[in-house]
Amino acid sequence: MNIAYHHDRSISPAEFVDVLQRSTLGARRPVDDLPRVADMLRHANVLCTAWRDDLLVGVARSLTDFGYCCYLSDLAVDTAFQKQGVGRELIRLTRSRLHSQCKIILLAAPQAEGYYPKIGFRAVPSAWILRPEDRLGEPSNSTT
Repeated sequence: MNIAYHHDRSISPAEFVDVLQRSTLGARRPVDDLPRVADMLRHANVLCTAWRDDLLVGVARSLTDFGYCCYLSDLAVDTAFQKQGVGRELIRLTRSRLHSQCKIILLAAPQAEGYYPKIGFRAVPSAWILRPEDRLGEPSNSTT
């Protein structure tokens, strides 16, 4: 299977939503809010894509300072193309755009928690999240 990878090919919000829905990530992204999806794409610093002909089959969308840390916000691969190295190659391409000492950080989707250790990521116990419904300054009663 011939997959082409790009770090300089833009995608439309509709293409992004389509690949999110063909991956397991669509359930956790605002796929019904195209203006918000457009903002997600517009403000990403690094966007790496995988294509089979004209079909977007994978995307890695990141926010970074390029030198110290890179937050890999979305790694979505069409389920028909998973377990073929597409995700790994998208991460490798993302990493090539960064300083050699830059760390890649992510929050794994529940279905992907077993994937990341297999490709070299380390789990860290110190990640924290402030969700929109959480009030700043008040203790959280939830662990998710």
